[in-house]
Amino acid sequence: MFKKKPNIKPLAPLRSSDRRKLADQIISAFDIAAPSDISGAKPENGQDATTIGIGAIRNSLLPENSLSARFTTTAGKDLKQVSGTVYVGAHPGEEQRVLWIKLEDRLIPTVYTLWRNPTIVPLLHTPDVVLQKLRGGADLMTPGLAGPPFPAGATRGSIVAIASLEKPSVPMVVGVCEIDIASLQEVRGAKGHAVRGEHWHGDEIWSWSAGGGTGGQAPEDLPEWNSGNGVDGLAKKMTEVHVEDSDDEPGQGGVPVHQDLTPTGKEVERNDFVEGEDGKPYEELEVDQKELSTKAASLTIKKTSWKNAKKFIKALDKAKLLKSKDRDGGECVVLDIDFEDPAITNFVPYKLPRKDTAGAESGGGGGGKAITTGMSSSDDSVGQKLNKVELYKPKEALAPIFAAANTSHHSLYLPAELRSIITSYIDSEHLVSDTNKRIVNLDPVLANAVFDGSTALDREVLAKGSVPRDALIDRMVKSCSPFWVILRNDTARDQVKANAGHAPKIHITLETRSGNKTVTKISGVEAFYIAPQPLAEELQKACASSTSVNQLAGSSPKKPVMEVMVQGPQKEMAIKALEKRGVSRQWVEVIDKTKGKKK
Repeated sequence: MFKKKPNIKPLAPLRSSDRRKLADQIISAFDIAAPSDISGAKPENGQDATTIGIGAIRNSLLPENSLSARFTTTAGKDLKQVSGTVYVGAHPGEEQRVLWIKLEDRLIPTVYTLWRNPTIVPLLHTPDVVLQKLRGGADLMTPGLAGPPFPAGATRGSIVAIASLEKPSVPMVVGVCEIDIASLQEVRGAKGHAVRGEHWHGDEIWSWSAGGGTGGQAPEDLPEWNSGNGVDGLAKKMTEVHVEDSDDEPGQGGVPVHQDLTPTGKEVERNDFVEGEDGKPYEELEVDQKELSTKAASLTIKKTSWKNAKKFIKALDKAKLLKSKDRDGGECVVLDIDFEDPAITNFVPYKLPRKDTAGAESGGGGGGKAITTGMSSSDDSVGQKLNKVELYKPKEALAPIFAAANTSHHSLYLPAELRSIITSYIDSEHLVSDTNKRIVNLDPVLANAVFDGSTALDREVLAKGSVPRDALIDRMVKSCSPFWVILRNDTARDQVKANAGHAPKIHITLETRSGNKTVTKISGVEAFYIAPQPLAEELQKACASSTSVNQLAGSSPKKPVMEVMVQGPQKEMAIKALEKRGVSRQWVEVIDKTKGKKK
C-alpha cells in the first residue's frame, strides 16, 4: 500500500488522555497481557503493581509525546484513494518513527512496533526469495508459506507479521490474512492469496523520519519472537528437509537424475545478453540484416521476462559473474565483476543495424545545418506538395435551387461552384431587382431555406423582401455542411474520400515545465501525410535538443494522434520543418502558454 509516498498532513501532539485511551484499545484488540515480572518497579502515590505494568505496556506501544496526522494514498490495481491516520513516536534515545497506522478504524503496527513488542501478532515465515517479492509490494501466496504448523492466531482477517527463514525472529512485513492459515494442513499444491501486504521494511512508511533521513535498520535477531511462534521447531524442521529419489516407472512423470534439461526461458534470455553473438542459441545461425533488425527489438531488457536491469543483475550474481548488493531505497550496486570468466572474455557484441540519416551522410555528425538543408531517405513527406480543399454539401431545404440548375444537392461543391449555382437560380427565376442589380428579391424557396426568422436580421430581411446578392450567397454557403480533403502531389479530388467538419490545423504549443524549462509540442501532422517519428529525429538534430514521440492525451486508442515534443522554444524550427513537407503557415496554429497572464 505504501510503495508510493503517501500525502501526510502536519503532525499534531496527541493528548495524554487520548494516548492512554488509544493504547488501551491496542491492548484490548491484540489481547496483550500485563508483564508478570515487574519486581523492579517502585510503586508511587499508592499505585499497585498492575497499574505500573499497564503503564509500561502503554509506553512501549505508544510512548509519551506521541503525534498523529491524517494521510491519503492510493491502493489496489484501480488506484482507489485510501485515507487514514498515522501515529508517530520516539522511544528514549531513538528517532521519531511511524509506530501505528489506522485504516478503517483498525490499528496496524509497523515493523518498528513489532521489533520492540514481540509476539503481539502471529508470526509467519517464508523463504528469503519470497520475502524480497513481498518487500516490493506483492501479496503472499499460499504456496509461499513455510509450514505447517502455523500460529493459532493466524485466522482470516487477523493481522500477522512475516519473517524470512534466514532471520526467523525478525518481522519484515505486516499484513492481513486472506484465509484461515491456522487450519491449513498442507500448502504444497495450494493456490490463492494467503496474506495481503499492508506495510513492509523498505516502504515509504518505514523510510519516514522527522529529520528526512532513511529508515531504521532491522535487528539481526530478536530472541523474544522465538517463543510462542514455533521458530525453533520450524528451523529444526527445515534442516531435516531432504529429497528422496524413487525409481519411477515410465509414464509416472518426474525427471530422471541424469537427464539433460533444456534451458528455461530466463536462462535462454540470460544467454542472449551474456554470451553475445557467439553464444547459444545463435552460434549456428546465419542471420541476415533484416532478421538481425527483428532480433534487436527482442533484445531490449523490457521485452524479456526480467523486465528491468536489477533482476538481470541479480541473475548474474547468482551465476557468480559479478557481486551485487542492495542498498536502502531499492538501489542495486555492482561491487565486483569476474572479468576472467569465459562468458565475459569471449563476449562478442551484436552487430546491430545503423540508421542512415542525413546528418551521417553529410559527415557533419548530425549537425543542425546538414539536417535542415538535406532530405532524409526514410521520410517521403519531405518535398511533397499539399493542397487543402474545403468542400460544402447543401442541406435538403436547398434542393429546389440545385434542381433548377440541373445539379444534385447530395454532391460536394467548392465555394465558387456554389456561387455559380445560386447565381444561375437567381437569373432563371428573375429575382434581380430592377432598380439595383446587386439586390435580390426573395421568393418562397429562398425565404424558407435561407432565412428562418430566428434572428433579428432574418426578420428584417423577410420584412423587406430583398437582400444583397453577396450576403445571400455567403449565407447559403454557411448553411451547408463543411467537408475537407488534403490532396498530395498530383492526386485528384475524386480519388480521396472527403472528411466531415472543418479542415484541421497543425498545433504547435509552447509550454513551461519543471519551473522554467520550455518545451515545444507538435500535434496533428498525420492528416498532412507526415510521420511523427522522422519529424522528431530531424528536429532533434536541427535543434540540438532531445525529442520524444507520445500519444496525445485524449486521442482515440483506435486512431491515435501522436505528439512530438522538443526541448526548448523551437517554434520557428518546427514551422520550417513543416514547410519542407508542404505545410503552409496558414495551416499551423501556434499556442504560447509561456506568457504570463495579463493583470
